[in-house]
Amino acid sequence: MSRYQPGDVVEIRLELGLVYAQLTHEHDSYPPVVRLFRGLHTRRPADLAALVEKAPRLTAMTPLAQALDRLGLAHEKVANVALPEGERAFPTFRMPIRDKQGEIVYWWFWDGKGLSYSVELDAIQDSLPLREVMSSARLLHELQAPA
Repeated sequence: MSRYQPGDVVEIRLELGLVYAQLTHEHDSYPPVVRLFRGLHTRRPADLAALVEKAPRLTAMTPLAQALDRLGLAHEKVANVALPEGERAFPTFRMPIRDKQGEIVYWWFWDGKGLSYSVELDAIQDSLPLREVMSSARLLHELQAPA
């Protein structure tokens, strides 16, 4: 069970400023889905609903509150904002399936319920987030990455 709920906008304090994430979905078998937003802020934006309407920089599965606690980063829920229309369905994630030499032979797509596959990625499939659980270290790297 996550400390944050779907729709919660989380303010994360870094040394250089504030960054924002929104928990979007929960799944019984995986950590929550989280969207990370572009931009380093010196103060909280007045319109958080406008912030979450923008395309996220990254969508990933991560135990957000626990990861931020492990990293020693201050964080708090600052709003609960409805997900944009196009983000309300559980997102589809992609996962490469590799042969013994490490080459990708096809892709699995997981929508939270079932799997489908394709041998080649089209532009839309290529933009899907990877199906992986993001570690605390990778989360920190992504939070600190330039927008």
